[in-house]
Order: sequence, then structure tokens, then C-alpha cells
Amino acid sequence: MLLTITSSTKPASDLGFLLHKHPARVQEFSLPFGRGHVFYPRASEEQTTAALLVEIDPVSLVRRYGRGSILNDYVNDRPFVASSFMSVAIARVFGSALRGKSDERSDLVDQPMSLTARLAVVASFHGEGALRRLFEPIGYRVTAVAHPLNERFASWGESPYYTLSLEADVPLKELLGHLYVLLPVLDGVKHYWVDESEIDKLLRAGEGWLGAHPERDTIVRRYLKSQRSLTDEALDRLLAEDGSRGEGPTGDGADDGDSPTPLNRLRMSAVVEQLAQAGASRILDVGCGEGRLIGELLKDQSVTHVAGMDVSIAALQRAARRLKLDEMSHRQRDRVSLMQGSLTYRDRRLAGFDAAAVIEVIEHLDPWQLAPFEQVLFGDARPGTVIVTTPNSEYNVEYNRLGDGSHRHLDHRFEWSRAEFSGWAQAICHRHGYRVDLHGIGAEAPGLGSPTQMGVFRADGTTAESR
Repeated sequence: MLLTITSSTKPASDLGFLLHKHPARVQEFSLPFGRGHVFYPRASEEQTTAALLVEIDPVSLVRRYGRGSILNDYVNDRPFVASSFMSVAIARVFGSALRGKSDERSDLVDQPMSLTARLAVVASFHGEGALRRLFEPIGYRVTAVAHPLNERFASWGESPYYTLSLEADVPLKELLGHLYVLLPVLDGVKHYWVDESEIDKLLRAGEGWLGAHPERDTIVRRYLKSQRSLTDEALDRLLAEDGSRGEGPTGDGADDGDSPTPLNRLRMSAVVEQLAQAGASRILDVGCGEGRLIGELLKDQSVTHVAGMDVSIAALQRAARRLKLDEMSHRQRDRVSLMQGSLTYRDRRLAGFDAAAVIEVIEHLDPWQLAPFEQVLFGDARPGTVIVTTPNSEYNVEYNRLGDGSHRHLDHRFEWSRAEFSGWAQAICHRHGYRVDLHGIGAEAPGLGSPTQMGVFRADGTTAESR
């Protein structure tokens, strides 16, 4: 596997000082799974390229990390695909540069440079869109060239393998930190045991950018190999450090790049405004996540009670900490309740509310779950006002990382156009006796609408059966 880093910032030879590797020598390093080699294919004042070549020893790999099947041990993509092996190699070989240490040229450590990182092969089983969703939000210009499974046999389908180039004006330590974290996220088979120490490594390398990344929850979960306890602890610590809201299962996390106000903030403001106009005092937040809407609603003293429901206990625990429920007075605490529950099962606790908010939730449901969700909320609970927001798929072309038609979030099961959302909303009104007003949230693009679409449903007392 091969990683090259090219600097075009003059004098480009400064790259050697930061990497602590002399351009005139080829250096070799012992790794737990093979060998690492550092050399410079190009070294001049105008442009310097450093290369890290990692050779995997399959025999030592099997001996050290255990056996799978005989075929998998020796026929696999491990020697070729930049993965958790490359991440470990970066930490071992470029450790000082990763930590931002340079005794000779400390003035260069925090200096942005025009850098291009090229990975000969990466695996992205969610396609090119996943690569863009990981790297473009942190400022990289992404070029991904797909490799066919077999040029002669197109029927074999697309392969998950890409040559990946990342360009940005960033300090070298930031580039290395991004690669160190995100390469294991792409790797579906992290080669070493993951324990609590990995949380510290992740947060240290992710300092300053991970908490605000729109794919934060996905990054943390995959980096920690989906170990629930470790993932929850890491997200709790990120939340405590920067107060950012994880979009995870309850939000798309995409911002309107042309707006000075993040889209999520505009979305929350729009929902709060609609709830105030409805005069709702008892409000249900369906799929409440970490409780951001609840916190906004509690600022309004006319709101007497807010209930947050989510399927994730960990999200509810984070919401409790975010809202500081244990520090509230008894009077304030009585205004809030958090409950675990599914959006698709009848639940008597959902009855008796003036209004319900469903913010960036429905797109995380499988299409077959929409019918039971509709019955549970509009048929059984029947709040007077229901506010639903969801991404507008037509707007996705405005996001560079979504130009290939992929979704805004890896967990989205679908994303609707304005016509599709309108058709769904009108069908609900017909079946359950509501009327709906449709709105856009965020700056409009000609012919595309706004990035988020919102439906404000109001009960009018008539249903398809009564008519």
C-alpha cells in the first residue's frame, strides 16, 4: 500500500523537516505486520513528494493476529488497500509530524501548506459518496478514481476500490491526523484489538474537527468497531468538550454552504417558531437525539412540558447530560421527560400532546416503516400540530460531495424530492384528517428549492372514513 504527500508551498523542501525524514535517503522501518519504507520521488524547492510504502508480511500477520480461513489468510486485499495498517504506519513512521513536533523548524508546525495526499488504493463499500462525505466537510478537494473489478467483464459490477487524492491548504499535522482517523473508518476489518485506549487516540487526533463533522457518529462508531460502550463514551466526551449535537440517527448533519447560519440552527429556529405560532404548551419531540430542540423549547416559559422520545438509550443519556437534568430545580425538572420508544409501535405515552416535532427522522426509517409510523403518530396519538422536516433531495447537487446522487448521511434510507414529500404529506392528510402547509428551510437554489423541507400538519377533525 502506498501513500504519497506532495507539498507545493515554497520552499517545498520544508516537508522533509516536518516529516523528520531526509529527502536524500531511503529509510526502512520495522512494523508489527511488515515493513515501512520512506523515500522521496521528487525533491525540489518548487515541489516535494514524500512516499510511505507499507509492505505486509502475510505470514507474520497470521501468526500475530490469528487465523481466519486458509483462503482468507492469504487471498485478501490487506497488502494493497490503505486501511488500519496504514494508519498504524503513519503513527509509527511519522509520529513526530502527527503530534506536531519539529525541533528544527517549530515555526512550520501550524503553518498551512498546499498539500496533496494520494492513496493508491482505498476501499469504500458505500461508494465514492462516502469518501466525499468523510473528507469534503473538513476542507479537502476530493478526486476518487474507481477501479473496475474486471475491465473485460462489466457484468461483474462495480468494485469498492478507488485511488483517492486529497488536496487542501492545511498544516501537515492536520492532514496526518485526518488520515490517521479516517482510514480505519473505511476499513471494515480493523486488524487490532480495540479497547478504551482507542478513545483517547481518537479524540486526540480528532481534536478541533471531529466534534463538528456531519458524519461524527458514523466515524466514532466505525473507528471503535461498533463497540457500543466505547462509542457511547467517546460521543459523551466529545459532547462535553464542544457541546456539538450529534446528527446520528436524528439528523442529516449537512449545512448550507452559502449561508452564514448552519442549516441545523435554521431548522431548529423554524420549528420553534411554528410551535409558538400553534400555541403549543405540551410538546413531544419524536426522535429527540441529544435534546437540542428540548433545550430550545425550555427557554419559552409558556411551554409547560416537553417529552423527548428516542429509540437509543445512549442518546437519551446524552440528552440528560446535555440538558443538565440533575442540576435543574424541581419545578424545571417537572417540565421535561425522556423516554425510550420506537416510532413504529403504538404507545399510550404519546397521547395528550398539543404538538409533535419530527426533525430529520423519517429518512432514517425503512420505507416499510412509514405506514406504522404514520398510524402511531397521526392515527393514534393525534396531536393538534405535527411538524416534520426532512432533506430535499433536489438540493443535493448543491453539495459537492453529493454530486453522484448519494444521500446526505450514510444512515439515510431515502431522501425525497419536494413532489414526493408533498404527495406523502397530502396522503396523510386525506387518511387522518389533517391539513398541511409546506415550507422550505435554508437558502433557496433556483429550480431546486431549499436544502430542508418542512411540513406543518394541523388537525381539522375530518378523516377519510368520516368523509
